[in-house]
Parts: sequence; C-alpha cells; structure tokens
Amino acid sequence: MIVLSTGSLYNYGLERVFGIAAATGFDGVEVLIDDRWDTRQPAYLRRLSSRYNLPIAALHNPFVSRVAGWPSEQLGRLERTVALAQALEVPVVVAHLPFRVYGLIAQVHGFGYRNLMLPLPIPWRRREPYYHALRDGRLQEMEAASGVTIAVENMPARRLWRWRASMTWFNTPREMTRFAHVTLDTTHLGTWGLEPVTVYEELKERIAHIHLANFDGREHRSPPDGHLKLDLLLQRMAQDGYQGAISVEGHPNAFEAEDEAKCRVALARALSFCRAHFRRDEVMPEV
Repeated sequence: MIVLSTGSLYNYGLERVFGIAAATGFDGVEVLIDDRWDTRQPAYLRRLSSRYNLPIAALHNPFVSRVAGWPSEQLGRLERTVALAQALEVPVVVAHLPFRVYGLIAQVHGFGYRNLMLPLPIPWRRREPYYHALRDGRLQEMEAASGVTIAVENMPARRLWRWRASMTWFNTPREMTRFAHVTLDTTHLGTWGLEPVTVYEELKERIAHIHLANFDGREHRSPPDGHLKLDLLLQRMAQDGYQGAISVEGHPNAFEAEDEAKCRVALARALSFCRAHFRRDEVMPEV
C-alpha cells in the first residue's frame, strides 16, 4: 500500500491533498495532525476518506506543541492521537522520539543546505513524562488497550558546527530496538550517513510503517531524487513480503507544489518509482 502523507503538501488545504492523492493514483493517505481543526475532526476526515475512496493508513502525531485544545506535552498529544485513530479505525499512529535538547534550527546554505542546531542556554526539563513512557514500555500498554499500533519514528541528525547531534533520546538503530513497532524514515537516516536498506535489515521485524523520501544534503526529496538507494530498499521489502504502508513524505518544494499541475506530475513520478521497485515478483539483487 503506497500512500501520500498530507505533510508532503502541508501548505495545501486537506481536501485538496486528498483530491490530488486520488487523482495521481495513491492507495491512501497518512494524515499529519497539526493546529488546523480539519486535521483532527473525525467526522470530516471520514467524509474526505469516503468522498475520495482513500483509506487513512496512519495518523502522524503532532510534532509541535501548539495544537489548540490539545495538551502541550508529547505524551498527552500522543494519547489524543491514539484516541482519534480509534474513532477513525486507523491502524497506525506515527510517534516522534522525546526531545533531549532544545534549540533553534537554522538552514545555512553555505553548509550545503544542512540544518544547523543552535542550543538554547535555557534550563529546560529534559526528561518529561513522554521520555519515561517510552523508556518504561508504556507504549505497548497503550497499544494493547487501544488496538492501535504506535510506530516510533527515527529522527534526523542536526549539525552542531562540524558534528552531527541528535535532539532526541533513543535515536540510534540499536536503541530503536527497544520499541515493539517502528516507523522507518529514510531521509532521516540520510542525515546520519546511513543507507536505509542496511538499517531496514536491523529493524525489519519491528517496522510497521515507512516514511519514504530521499536525501541529497536536503531532507525530504522525492524518492527518485537523491543519494539513498531507495530502489534497493523497496525491492528488499517486497522480497520480504512487507505488509505495512509506504508513505511518500517529501517537502512541498520537492514536488514543485507552487504549481499544482507540476505537483501532480512530480507525485505521479514518485508513485511510479515506488510501484516499479516494490514488486514481490522480482528477485532482490545482491547489495
């Protein structure tokens, strides 16, 4: 199942994204929840899903604290997202890792468009309840109680001058094995200099969802465009009989979203790339 993340076109209205996803042939959508009411009203989301005949394959938990009417801390937002998934009968919720460093992120073009992290000298409480919930296995309890799979997403590296740094806890492939279910984000692996097919082999028993995008020094490029061998990843997943959703999650500028006609062509190209390589009848070449 190859779906479109509404985050790929976050500057479009939600219905417009559903319409484009249907017109370009995606099998469903992943809804990124943010501060807009449309992204978290179950009756409206049901109508869009029915109108465009697109199932909602996953909900992406808000990764910003400013969500009107929702808790400001990560654990409370996750609980609300899981409840929304239950109401909509959505099988998967994508969750981020807990923050360990708070800072400003700046894009510096002189550094190859890399994101630089500028830590803030503020005594933030580093280990909030969400950290303890993930450390102590609370997610599995939430899954058992709700019937919703909570798939924790690996996060990108940020540049602290010449060094890579993580703003979140548990952000290595080995540490991610503590979670029963994982969202593998390919462009985030690219920021660490990791090849997705290699990390997939380490985590594949836990992978419940995929965020597919390439990396060329910039995150969230269209799957065909960048340094990562996403063709090999898709072929390996097909060979293994991967059953979860593959969510194309790019940046609007990777799909030329300023022009809707060009955007549709770019999305169709991304989808064609995914379908061409995610074929279970092909034999995986040696890596």
